[in-house]
Amino acid sequence: MDKLKPNQKLDIHHILKDLDKYHPKKRGWVWREQGDIKLRGFTYKQASPSLKNFVPLPSSSSLDGIDPQPDCVVTTEIASGRFEDDIRRMRMAAYHGADHVMVIRTAGQSHFDGLLEGTPQGVGGIPVTRKQLRAQRRALDLIEEEVGRPINYHSYVSGVAGPEIAVLFTEEGVNGAHQDPQYNVLYRNINMIRSFVDAAESKKVLAYANMAQIDGAHNANATARDAWKVMPELLVQHAINSVFSEKIGIKPENIALSTVPPAASPTPDLKLNLPYAVALREFFDKYKMRAQMNTKYMDSSTREATVTHVLNLLVSRLTSADIQSTITPDEGRNVPWHIYNIEALDTAKQALVGMDDILGMLDLKTDGYLYEKKREIQERAILMMEEIIEMGGYFKAVEAGMFVDSGEYPERNADGISREIDGGVGKNSVIARDEDYMAPVTAHYGYNNVAQYDENAKDDPAKLIGGSTFECPEKIQFIDELDDSDNVYLRLEETEKYRDSKWLKPEVEWLADGTVTVDLFFPIGLKIAQEAAILAGKNMNLKDVEVIHKEVLHPSEGTRIQIKGKVNFDIDMEALKIPEEIKTISEDEIVKYVKDNPIKVIAGTGGSDEHSVGIREVLDIKHGGVEKFGIKYTYLGTSVPIEKFVDAAIEMDAQCIMMSTIISHDDIHYKNMEKLHNYAIEKGVRDKLILLAGGTQVTPEIARKYKMDQGFGRGTKGIQIASFLVNQHKAMKLNEN
Repeated sequence: MDKLKPNQKLDIHHILKDLDKYHPKKRGWVWREQGDIKLRGFTYKQASPSLKNFVPLPSSSSLDGIDPQPDCVVTTEIASGRFEDDIRRMRMAAYHGADHVMVIRTAGQSHFDGLLEGTPQGVGGIPVTRKQLRAQRRALDLIEEEVGRPINYHSYVSGVAGPEIAVLFTEEGVNGAHQDPQYNVLYRNINMIRSFVDAAESKKVLAYANMAQIDGAHNANATARDAWKVMPELLVQHAINSVFSEKIGIKPENIALSTVPPAASPTPDLKLNLPYAVALREFFDKYKMRAQMNTKYMDSSTREATVTHVLNLLVSRLTSADIQSTITPDEGRNVPWHIYNIEALDTAKQALVGMDDILGMLDLKTDGYLYEKKREIQERAILMMEEIIEMGGYFKAVEAGMFVDSGEYPERNADGISREIDGGVGKNSVIARDEDYMAPVTAHYGYNNVAQYDENAKDDPAKLIGGSTFECPEKIQFIDELDDSDNVYLRLEETEKYRDSKWLKPEVEWLADGTVTVDLFFPIGLKIAQEAAILAGKNMNLKDVEVIHKEVLHPSEGTRIQIKGKVNFDIDMEALKIPEEIKTISEDEIVKYVKDNPIKVIAGTGGSDEHSVGIREVLDIKHGGVEKFGIKYTYLGTSVPIEKFVDAAIEMDAQCIMMSTIISHDDIHYKNMEKLHNYAIEKGVRDKLILLAGGTQVTPEIARKYKMDQGFGRGTKGIQIASFLVNQHKAMKLNEN
């Protein structure tokens, strides 16, 4: 599998084959190409080139399937616990515009003091191992060729194994990483000295690999009691990590601030978040911005999450975002669904493209509330930084509990996170280097003393050993699996039946997990509705039924409940009857052809059938019927005698008859189709007419069996009929010639 094909599944077995010999095709972060893009007559100012293979937004069906891409890198977070299944979701995400795939580590991995080996199933994320990284990077190397755009791969360099992870990421082609020693200190209680020493080494490696580094200041939003009160502190945290990173050697253009709007509606969202975003962009204009949704206020409602997402995207467009993250309410639902990863990407793409060049049409005010609030946030941040310096530095300030205090600085409520300078995980583990310390490796922080061994090795210490693993990947030790009871091969074996076979099963997370969701409404209050929903799921023969969302519409009149459960049946794809696909051509092509080759249609409901709604839907311009494309029609009404269709077509010099037929008793719909065909022959005009039949009981195969040129069933759109008419009309003209 050297190349992926859109109509073929990604072969996980191929990805794992000879994985010990595979090395990534590139290192470093890649930003999107940006500039004016023209599509279907529209000019986009904040855009990047379209993909080679993609799935467009549903609304683009009326715009020739265009898929404009915004200028910023777009993120999706994927980590279900089984890396082999996440690879499939990565491919789906890439088709919807993601070029930044973040992999969340399994719960607790920040606390490990070494690297994991093998690929056990994760809980609350992926166990970040060499094998998992290499397999997913190998898959992404194929996927990015398929979509025609580089895809950045990302995880976390934190915890007491941070430097080792940074080396691992460089070796395995990871392109970006979260790295912020303050995250270790404040949220993982790792010793301050150890955390900053490790960060110096880690950042040196990230700089060598040209990775993008994202900080972790946004965690204060999620931790603080009132997130909008920590805005000054967020600026301080961003400043500390960004300057630290730059001093160690990371390029400013690869330093990204993880910016999260501190508030969400039903607060006055923009009045809180926009001044903060402006303050942030002004202070840190030489760095990149990674905009992420605020998950603190996110429940299990997808509607609510989408509203928050769009408001955050508006802030991004009104200020800036070099990386636009997308978050879904997975945590509230306890399952990272394929569909919501994709919906979040589509939400970001649709909103960003829809707001293209918004600042080319309006200006943010430079006086009044926006300016004053922005300046106030900045002043509070400066005052906080000054006090930190006066206290003796960052370590002293943390020990005093200055961070994540619920008061808006300089107000202090004495409830901030306090850590001891000599306490925490890894305390007393930093040892001063000997004077003759020497480490013959690349991208090492501090002095190496290699010149005493080889003067020419001063700027290339790895020369002393013929290159380190960065230069010589063949020196990397690859360990496959260590656990006989929990590994990827066992998981693949369990689901092998469903890989490239005739068997199918619904899923939301893992291949053939059998999970389905059901949306229910009960005209009763919440407590009874929940229990009723669980019982309803069990009565549907669902296993492991859980309530994943509940929404009171009225305390006594109604409650919406969403449940998930598992089915225990398989679907045999070979037994399915797949309806024939009606191919369409572009609207412009149809309109142009009809303009040059007028097509008239006689239409109505045949025999004693009184139904009229369906045929009017595919005729009238209001509903996107054939009239929309310049095709003229004469509607004869309902209960039209079959002979009248043909007589009217002759009289009106029409090229097509569209007969709707719903009633099916005594096979009258079949008989009327054949009768129409026979009468056209009797009148000597069959070869001059396109005969179409439509209705809920009609299929293309049935219609052709009973001598129609084509049949159209439930869900038919006007463009499908118009496309068939144009193609058939072309064929008839060729036959005449």
